Amino acid sequence: MQENRPNNLKSFFIKLISISFAVIIIINVLFNLILGDRIEKIDKVLSIFEMEERKVFKDKFMSELNKNLQKKNMIDKEDKIIFLKVYKKIRKEFGELDLEGN
Repeated sequence: MQENRPNNLKSFFIKLISISFAVIIIINVLFNLILGDRIEKIDKVLSIFEMEERKVFKDKFMSELNKNLQKKNMIDKEDKIIFLKVYKKIRKEFGELDLEGN
């Protein structure tokens, strides 16, 4: 039994290392599949704080705005109806606002 012990220990460590590598690889793959895309999207949103990204965003926004100004109708009819309802509701709520009561 003493002679078998070093072989058992060697076999145990080989299995332990193999299982550890397998677990690390599985965790890495799952992380990349599940969270990788979300992290890229979050990075894209957070990159707006960088000066170069703001310039690119501003240029793209201005380009789209100019393109829409060339159209006859910038907003669809359904959207206009919704905006009008929201505007009337907000105007009504501001009309009911009591400034003296704080």
